[in-house]
Amino acid sequence: MSQKIKVGIVGGSGYVGGELVRLLLSHPHVEVAQVTSETYAGKFIHTIHPNLRKRTDLKFVSMSQLREADLLFLALPHGSAMGKIERFAGLAPRLIDLSADFRLRSPADYPKWYGHEHENKNFLAKFVYGIPELHRAEIRETNYATGAGCLATATILGLMPLFKHGVVDPNMVVVEGKVGSSAAGNKASLASHHPERSGAVRSFQPTMHRHTGEMEQELNFGGVTPRVHFSATSIEAVRGILATCHVFLKENLQEKEIWKIYRQEYGAEPFIRIVKTKEGVYRYPEPKILSGSNYCDIGFEKDENSNRLVVLSAIDNLVKGASGNGVQALNVMFGWDETLGLEFPGLHPV
Repeated sequence: MSQKIKVGIVGGSGYVGGELVRLLLSHPHVEVAQVTSETYAGKFIHTIHPNLRKRTDLKFVSMSQLREADLLFLALPHGSAMGKIERFAGLAPRLIDLSADFRLRSPADYPKWYGHEHENKNFLAKFVYGIPELHRAEIRETNYATGAGCLATATILGLMPLFKHGVVDPNMVVVEGKVGSSAAGNKASLASHHPERSGAVRSFQPTMHRHTGEMEQELNFGGVTPRVHFSATSIEAVRGILATCHVFLKENLQEKEIWKIYRQEYGAEPFIRIVKTKEGVYRYPEPKILSGSNYCDIGFEKDENSNRLVVLSAIDNLVKGASGNGVQALNVMFGWDETLGLEFPGLHPV
């Protein structure tokens, strides 16, 4: 490809924005043209994202200084993009919004899960839910894609094959998501104060976590909306999610039959790895070794004493759970190899 596309990042001072810059600087077909921050406009990007020293000399600009681009990534706080979406659409023919503003397909779901009405129902209908493993064909044809909630991404990818094949009870889905501190963003609070956070295993949303709406939406196959009982727990890690999902098989399937279902759905997926071995420390998915990578590791184990199947799904919440998934969607939109800019495999040991 002779000419790179120009990409702007709106809201680049947070953790997700910083990861977007990091990934796109290594993308062979992308020029990062502008990165906005209202707080840090005029400052070098590497003053906020110090890992990018000598990787870019760009400075943050104010949103009022945004110029036209081939695509804009929106990495703004939830609720900020929907009221400005016409302006962003006027600056770029393609948008990828990583907030929750356009994820839920029904406007009626926003009051339930986010506590407010949707401000732009016309644009909501134009967006495609942006997990490529589920909506690759639609993303390829759209100009507007969303990101996905990090906890939702881990859960949906872990369970999708089972719901697609109709082998589990949709009314009994119990999930606990353990998540690192970066998922709360980079704004300091009492909960993130070191004496409060250090050593914590803190249940912060035992019920009604807003990502549950995405899980129920995306695990709906054949018009059957599952009942997902989801709880979220903060753990002492900076990055990473481990979703432990308890589902109940309709029939007494053997593990080799479950293996077959997962291989059928994910065998050709570049960023899904089935992790289930009998020896070693890493017999099941472990988010620690996924730091910085776009992989989702999925494992499972059948309860010998019942029809319960435990599915374990691990991701880096800032990459596969946010920025990396967005770059993967960008690659799909433009018809490129999905792995471009996303080749980093993670580190071991960490």
